[in-house]
Amino acid sequence: MQTHTDIITTFYTAFSKLDHVTMNSCYSEDIVFSDPAFGLLRGEEAKYMWEMLCTNAKDFSLTFSNIQLLDEEYATCNWVATYTFSKTNRKVVNYIKAFMRFKDGKIVEHSDAFKLSKWAAQALGWKGALFGWMSWMKKKIQNNARKNLIAFIEKKENK
Repeated sequence: MQTHTDIITTFYTAFSKLDHVTMNSCYSEDIVFSDPAFGLLRGEEAKYMWEMLCTNAKDFSLTFSNIQLLDEEYATCNWVATYTFSKTNRKVVNYIKAFMRFKDGKIVEHSDAFKLSKWAAQALGWKGALFGWMSWMKKKIQNNARKNLIAFIEKKENK
């Protein structure tokens, strides 16, 4: 059986290659995912999110480091995604801390932490820098992310 370190390494190595199939194979069927942009996603929604991000990635690179096993269930790591945000063609370097819970050789919970305001400043320019810390702007970013995910899922399921 793979160790938690092996699973994390597989997940982020696959992500660096934009291989959502391998990434999603690391998840349990009932995965619970959350981050500041998409909020709470469950099961297929989370898997479709990775597929959408991998499919739409532009000028993408990823590094990961500092895998820490906290106990027999929990681990963390740091990862950095560098890419061009497609809506504005602006370069983003996002520093993220991942928290994962494992059960039966799969990731069952995955939470990514990053400053949405810092992301907004890079991705959206002066509007993001000026308003990215405000709750209405954060909500707008989350609503757009959710809307894009729903549209992606509907397109995939209607093929």
